[in-house]
Amino acid sequence: MTLLRQNSELKKLGIWNWSLPAFAGKLPDGRNYNTCPSAGVCAQACYARNGTYLFPNVKARHQKNLALVLDDLPGWITAMQKELSHNKFTDAWVRIHDSGDFFSPAYLAAWLEVMEAHPRTRFYAYTKEVAMFREIVEPRPPRNFWWVYSYGGTQDHTLDPAVDRVADVFADEAAIDDAGWHSQSRSDLLAVVGPAPVGIPANNIAHFKAKQAGRRWSHWQASVDAARSERRARSRDTATSSTTNTQPT
Repeated sequence: MTLLRQNSELKKLGIWNWSLPAFAGKLPDGRNYNTCPSAGVCAQACYARNGTYLFPNVKARHQKNLALVLDDLPGWITAMQKELSHNKFTDAWVRIHDSGDFFSPAYLAAWLEVMEAHPRTRFYAYTKEVAMFREIVEPRPPRNFWWVYSYGGTQDHTLDPAVDRVADVFADEAAIDDAGWHSQSRSDLLAVVGPAPVGIPANNIAHFKAKQAGRRWSHWQASVDAARSERRARSRDTATSSTTNTQPT
């Protein structure tokens, strides 16, 4: 079984990739999954929930990858390490997840074990699992691992662009320039090795762009978070008022 592949975009750059099914779904055996537990607004405009990613053969391959990880994580580690032992991966780049994310601490730890065993291969990833990385990766990061925290998730509020390497999705290149950010359009690797902070132009997918409505994902997520907080506050006020009104006089 071949684990690492090259999609049409990354192949141009000589980058290998590992994919899981994006966000939530159901495996053929009926198990529910969520490979992006900290997804926020990104789930509404994710390129990996569109186009070729929905082709039956592509979806089946990604679900097979996930099932292997879920059912036999030690076996997956062995298989991945064996594949990476091939000479073509020496000094090569591997993008972990062109779809999906580090959905559990055990799965993240498995990748760190693989990285440690293959110091001549360079790995990178976008992730929204900020808290997990703070706890597991940041204290002792592998020297051959680069990552960027991408906006549009439920943990956005914990990010600090002055400290964290971050990426945000903008409406277009002009919006990236206007914000003074740095586009990674020339190469996906710029997200982790180029100037920061990193701007990504939105994919030209009409219904996704309509949902984004010209906003940066960070701003879109912030508006969703603010609306949710307001609803919770109103609910608390209503509950408090109801309790007060029912107190005996």
